[in-house]
Amino acid sequence: MARRRKKRSKGSKEEPKELVKAPHSFVIHRGSISKPLDQLLRNVRQIMEPFTASKLKVRKKNTIKDFVSISSYLNVSHMIIFTESSIAPYMRLCRVPRGPTVTYKILNCTLAHDVVAVQRRPQINTKLFQNAPLLVLNGFGSESEDKRIQLQTSMWRNMFPTIDIQTVQLSKIHRCLLLSLDSETNQIELRHYAIKVKPVGLSKMVRKLVTGKKIPDLGQFHSVEEAMEHLDPDSEYEDDEEQTKIGQVTLPQKVGNKSGNLVNEKSSIKLYEIGPRITMELVKVENGIMSGEILYHSYVQKTNEEIVEQKKRIERRNFLRLSRKRQQEENVRQKQQEKMATSKKRIKIDEEQSNECDDDDDDDDDRPSSSKTKRTKFESTTINNDDDECSDYQISDDEMNMFNDDDDDDD
Repeated sequence: MARRRKKRSKGSKEEPKELVKAPHSFVIHRGSISKPLDQLLRNVRQIMEPFTASKLKVRKKNTIKDFVSISSYLNVSHMIIFTESSIAPYMRLCRVPRGPTVTYKILNCTLAHDVVAVQRRPQINTKLFQNAPLLVLNGFGSESEDKRIQLQTSMWRNMFPTIDIQTVQLSKIHRCLLLSLDSETNQIELRHYAIKVKPVGLSKMVRKLVTGKKIPDLGQFHSVEEAMEHLDPDSEYEDDEEQTKIGQVTLPQKVGNKSGNLVNEKSSIKLYEIGPRITMELVKVENGIMSGEILYHSYVQKTNEEIVEQKKRIERRNFLRLSRKRQQEENVRQKQQEKMATSKKRIKIDEEQSNECDDDDDDDDDRPSSSKTKRTKFESTTINNDDDECSDYQISDDEMNMFNDDDDDDD
């Protein structure tokens, strides 16, 4: 019989250091939320791909501490938490594990499905979400002295992997995330785009011939020159020189195998919105993860005395929390010691009882039983009849007559 070949288990490959060090995120919700907000949560997960858990299921019994505890094992650095109240929905950005937490109020939003539905040629492709998006911040001045803007800038920048201009591969940049801050209203506009690079100066038909994706029908033309000069009504050939200069760059690298873009040649960069759209404003900044000192609040302004009182209250709360935790640990330790002591005592009692039972069994084996004794006595009496004193007694005639008279009287 042929010998069965053993299957060799392949060892798990380690991820590159770039992927391990890249910022990862959880996008979750707390409490009950509406269906549109749940769909917006899924759209935000698409924005954060591939460094997020796109199919993460959140249960009611899961708490924030659960996600914080496992974040270190999964290299998670940020959490995006959606909540909803009777007033408005909110989005919180948390830095794991020690904060801070930035809370935004969602004023208006449009889902990705609605954004794509109104487009004539939507540019949706699964390859778009294989790499992280390019973050563009507009209005977040790097030299701004406002601490709120500085905090928001650092928070958003640290949520996405950094890009090294010297080593970046242009073929891996497919998306763009735009955050625009309005200095007058302090509202932030979030837009999500797909990036498409096309060669400049080519009509739609020529581009199809160059890329080779779909060869057009050339039967209606008499020559190649006529086909080259022909412009369809839907052709994207741009005749206006001023318009063609907008968005044109000279590519230092090759972008795509079949896109027709050549190195050191001009190409046009176009953005196609893929959604979602979010309009939000900053509401609150707090230290820690949703439970620390409030550093800024857009609706509530506190005096210095109230701030000092707030710090004292937070310190007392943290002290009580630590003391209760230590007391609980001490109680658990005492219960474990008592449990071990009772178990040892029970084992000792069981051993003593087992020893006593063994001693009783040994005593019963050494002494004869009562039935044996009686039996031996009876046997001795029956066997030793000759030695009995009454064995030689004889009845006289007078005694016999007395017995006979008694029998007659009975009759």
